[in-house]
Amino acid sequence: MARALLDTVETFTRLAGHNRVAMLLFRLGDRQGFGINVFKVREVLRRPRLERMPSMHALVAGSFDYRGSTIPVIDLAAAMGYPPLVSVDSAHLIVTEFNLSVQGFLVSDVDRIVHVDGSNMAAPPAALGYGPRVNAVTRLDGDLVAVVDVEQVLASVDPKVVEISDRVQQAAHVQQAGNRRLLVVDDSLVARTQLVDLFRKMDLECVVAKDGREGLDVLRTLAMGPADDRVTLVVSDIEMPLMDGYALTRAIREDAQLRHLKVLLHSSLSGVFNEAMVARVGADKFIAKFQPDILATAVLDLLPA
Repeated sequence: MARALLDTVETFTRLAGHNRVAMLLFRLGDRQGFGINVFKVREVLRRPRLERMPSMHALVAGSFDYRGSTIPVIDLAAAMGYPPLVSVDSAHLIVTEFNLSVQGFLVSDVDRIVHVDGSNMAAPPAALGYGPRVNAVTRLDGDLVAVVDVEQVLASVDPKVVEISDRVQQAAHVQQAGNRRLLVVDDSLVARTQLVDLFRKMDLECVVAKDGREGLDVLRTLAMGPADDRVTLVVSDIEMPLMDGYALTRAIREDAQLRHLKVLLHSSLSGVFNEAMVARVGADKFIAKFQPDILATAVLDLLPA
């Protein structure tokens, strides 16, 4: 069943660029459904034998050999507040690639792949109690599905320090002319924080938005105001609720007041990134998350001299 699920991924690649998200649905111990972007999934396996060291993080169930490489396995059930799955023989393992790294997540069972209209996804109300580890919710056949913010989970296990080299730092300080205001668009709080920290180290000012629709509203509002308040570069995630990065880029290119803006797409979808799609929607650059020096250099290249 798991192999059959992933064999259908190719069918869903046609959704890219049309504000539709292909998600792998799974459960963590009860009826509550969860989802993860299917393009981040490499494989679904039954729980393998795991090796664990006492010094491992509490959420790391262990490690195992995956196609010649040792990768960590995170107990996603435990991370989301459910009973741990580390000793449950019937558990499944979702092998993913995020931010140029490969890791596994233990889940109770895997359901199916579905495609969801991005406009039907929204940030979860605080009253639902998901906290920062869910960045969107939607309904399928009347049932609530929570989309896991995997970057938040990974950051809790292995926090990343935002650092740029002296060479890039100096280049940022030398290049002081022109508008140095950016719009950062990302539905992950962790990603937004990392980006803002990086750009502050480069003496760049940031405006932030949590999804493409909010980002487009911000751009249109700024375009009607003083010139000094406007931005010249948009740094956007690709996979987001309400409006994804592809749809945001298209909307920018179709708006006479905004089409001059530079757009850099910045996504954790490094393993299956579609160069043709980025060019088709009119983005200026793509950078895989999270490579501070490479991203910083690309931003300096796109900012007005």
